[in-house]
Amino acid sequence: MTTLGTGVLRIRDWLRDHPLALDGALALAVYVAMVVGSFADPGAHHGPTFGTRVPAAGSVVLMALGALALVWRRRRPMAVLAATGVLAVVELVTADPPAPVVMSTVIALYTVAARTDRPTTWRVGLLTMAVLTAAAMFFGAAPWYSQENLGIFAWTGMAGAAGDAVRSRRAFVDAIRERAERAERTREEEARRRVAEERLRIARDLHDVVAHHIALVNVQAGVAAHVMDRRPDQAKEALAHVREASRSALNELRATVGLLRQSGDPTAPTEPAPGLAVLDELVETVRRAGLPVEVACAAKDGPPLPAAVDLAAYRVIQEALTNVRKHAGTGAKAEISVVRVGNTVEIMVLDNGRGTAGGGSDPAGGGHGLLGMRERVTALGGTLTAGPRYGGGFRVHAILPLKARAQEPDQPDAAGRTGERA
Repeated sequence: MTTLGTGVLRIRDWLRDHPLALDGALALAVYVAMVVGSFADPGAHHGPTFGTRVPAAGSVVLMALGALALVWRRRRPMAVLAATGVLAVVELVTADPPAPVVMSTVIALYTVAARTDRPTTWRVGLLTMAVLTAAAMFFGAAPWYSQENLGIFAWTGMAGAAGDAVRSRRAFVDAIRERAERAERTREEEARRRVAEERLRIARDLHDVVAHHIALVNVQAGVAAHVMDRRPDQAKEALAHVREASRSALNELRATVGLLRQSGDPTAPTEPAPGLAVLDELVETVRRAGLPVEVACAAKDGPPLPAAVDLAAYRVIQEALTNVRKHAGTGAKAEISVVRVGNTVEIMVLDNGRGTAGGGSDPAGGGHGLLGMRERVTALGGTLTAGPRYGGGFRVHAILPLKARAQEPDQPDAAGRTGERA
């Protein structure tokens, strides 16, 4: 049974790949059925009888032509229907009794209904039914009320209905397949979008970690080199700060890169992302680097912030302090305030530095600090403004909603500025 089923499936697949061969086999089967039917006498008292009549030579030719036309029924359905219809009408009018040439017209009408739309099926089907039935009733040898004439009407009607049903089912299956493919494409696009967002978030974290800690390392290394000969104790203290800053950078880099590992990797870090809870540690490292910082963080008194908002607030402060160390110059100090206002958290980082040459931007160019802060804030539905203060210094002001909502990144601030520092 298994071998038989495999053979049937193989034959079906071959016929599906070779439609002309399938139509040729169908044409041959229809021709054989018409020839066999032409030997039956439908006018017997007890039903059709065989062997009482023989088809005329003209009827055999018409049956052969009608069957041959079906070979091209897929390529030219309308032309095949017209040709078989003409042959059927000729047979109905001239033969007594007629051979079943109309069988080829029934197959052609089914093909038209299965391969065109419903309005075309209705128009062509009704016309074919009317022409064949009228030819049989008014010009045929049998009485107009005979069962053979009613059979022509019924068979042509059923052929049109069956073809329309097949076309509707095929359209339904194609629509389901198209929806499934579209849903699959949508899932793939959503997966790619989420991957891109995750890569952007990790890139921001890496930038924040590296920029902050490397800036501290650079400052402390410069201090150690400057006082190495005259104040070895202070140089040792600066080198200790360098070691601590580098250790913190490595730990945060390990935690960030660990997000790229598989979820089942036992070496993946499980520490929570930094937030305002460790703000004091961040400020202490900056103070040890020589930048005086004053902090007013009232947001710690209320309920804990959402994780995404907490991380964004921490990164904004971290990047702002890094920019102060890089650009504000010597003798500068910074002020940090974090307060809750309704359903938002406002973050303000001020400094009184004089800035570097070039309008306060990164002399090396190509920095991405402010851009990363703005993307991080706007991704949560907040706003960020950054720019020089009146009278000197720089100001970074961020407003984060407690219930984050997605917005388009890279929007300018309320004053139309995009910031100058990087």
